[in-house]
Amino acid sequence: MPEPDEIDKSVAKRESAELIERLRGLFEKSAFPVHVYLFTDPHKHSTFDRAAEAIFALFGKLTDKVVFQQYGLDSKQAQDWKVNRSPTILFEPDRYHIRFLGAPADEEGRTFVETMLLLGARQSGLSEQSKKLLGKIQEPREVRVFVTPSCPYCPQQAVNAAKAAIERPELISLEVVEMLANQDLAQRLSALSAPQTYANDRFIALGAQSEELFAASLVKLEEQTFVIPDVEAELLEVDLAIVGGGPAGLTAAVYGARSGLNVAVIEKGSLGGQVGLTPVVENYPGISRASGKVLVDLMVQHALQYAQIFQDEPVLDVKLGEKLEVITTRRRFVARAVLLATGATHRKLGIPGEERLSGRGVSYCALCDGQLFKGKEVLVVGGGNSAATDALYLYSVGAKVKIVHRRNALRAQDYLQQALDSSKIPFLLNCELREIQGKEGVERVVMENNQTYQQTVASAAGVFVSIGYDPNVDLAKKIGIALSDAGYVTHDHKHRTNLPAIYSAGDVEGGYNQIVTAAGRGAEAAISIFEDLTHPYWTKSKSEGS
Repeated sequence: MPEPDEIDKSVAKRESAELIERLRGLFEKSAFPVHVYLFTDPHKHSTFDRAAEAIFALFGKLTDKVVFQQYGLDSKQAQDWKVNRSPTILFEPDRYHIRFLGAPADEEGRTFVETMLLLGARQSGLSEQSKKLLGKIQEPREVRVFVTPSCPYCPQQAVNAAKAAIERPELISLEVVEMLANQDLAQRLSALSAPQTYANDRFIALGAQSEELFAASLVKLEEQTFVIPDVEAELLEVDLAIVGGGPAGLTAAVYGARSGLNVAVIEKGSLGGQVGLTPVVENYPGISRASGKVLVDLMVQHALQYAQIFQDEPVLDVKLGEKLEVITTRRRFVARAVLLATGATHRKLGIPGEERLSGRGVSYCALCDGQLFKGKEVLVVGGGNSAATDALYLYSVGAKVKIVHRRNALRAQDYLQQALDSSKIPFLLNCELREIQGKEGVERVVMENNQTYQQTVASAAGVFVSIGYDPNVDLAKKIGIALSDAGYVTHDHKHRTNLPAIYSAGDVEGGYNQIVTAAGRGAEAAISIFEDLTHPYWTKSKSEGS
């Protein structure tokens, strides 16, 4: 009877022979020859050089569909193709910009093989969704994927990048960096785990992604956690069309769909609205501290489980009738009900430094950011109820606060002004900010007395702009929805507007502009819509009228 070691060697040899035959069969199907070049250092001839040469020798015997050539780092070819590391492997360098730094051993052998097979077909093999995402790229992307030979997840991410470089060779270049052979590159970008991906030296992913998520991360130049499927249909029938993808709209989508409604969320810009631009959120129940983007990502991922989301798709009009027709820049939605969750936008001062230092000392939400300014000098700009409330809140968390107001008296209600007096919060009247200054954050402001025109410079670590909100009501106005004196959508306790089957929710209604209240209103509106679609109140009204 054979010894166990002999059996193991026999099995390994048979499996190796089967693998070689399988690979040979795959390469024979290649439609085009593939040229692969290996560059090594003839003077050092390191362990990595020798490993790469052994891999080349193996594949050279495997197929004649791949043309292997080797050069030294001191060759003209190395100079022409800007190769300065050893070993480096170039794939079809006259057509694509794909290189492997290191020896593609063990798990990275999969990357080596799959890349050559894709090049042999001269097709990326990407899904249509991924191709559409990459089609949005207008500027060059220099991609680096850091890998190790023992990482089973690395080939997936490296091949994602290779596919992208094959799909858009005019804009996307790729270096797959084997970290053991190129530790200095890994340390320079603090890439201490694999796979880790950078584009234009910006971190875009940790770990392996689906090809769609990789494509989205490459487009945005930051790590993405969800991809919204693209829908080609020019006409969709839904129960509920939600206009606006902020907390109110996304929450309404979850509640509406869970009630059994077919829901579509339509957002003209970035999902999450103002929340996505909030540096830190510390007052949302269940999440003690998170960036606004992280909170938005969680909401979007949740909503995507229930509803279709259509991003970057402005709504042009809503046609009234027995069924409502929502017209966007790309398609039409026929809906039984429409929810307007278009939100509101913070008014801005429009002065130098405001935009640049937004999120770095310039804030539009005292409740969100006030805790960060304990013991620091801050200014609240405004004279109404919101400004007074913000100043009192900042005072309560220990900030050294002053109010700056352009008029000669505050407009806040008496009880708020009394509270300001009791707290001894000073305010500067007939005063306007002209500039906000600072390098990495707010350091000082330039103020002007609008009576004497005298300018002064005052130190400050924060500027809280509290001059009101502008509700996004252009669409509401266009279709005839009644607005309040303050310009917000008017509605009843069930979030019904004056138009049958059209509802509102969130900041577009006015009131407290907080994430949690917007989400709550979205939930209320969705429940009302479900109940009304089951027993339409507008049909009842018509019957009673007749």
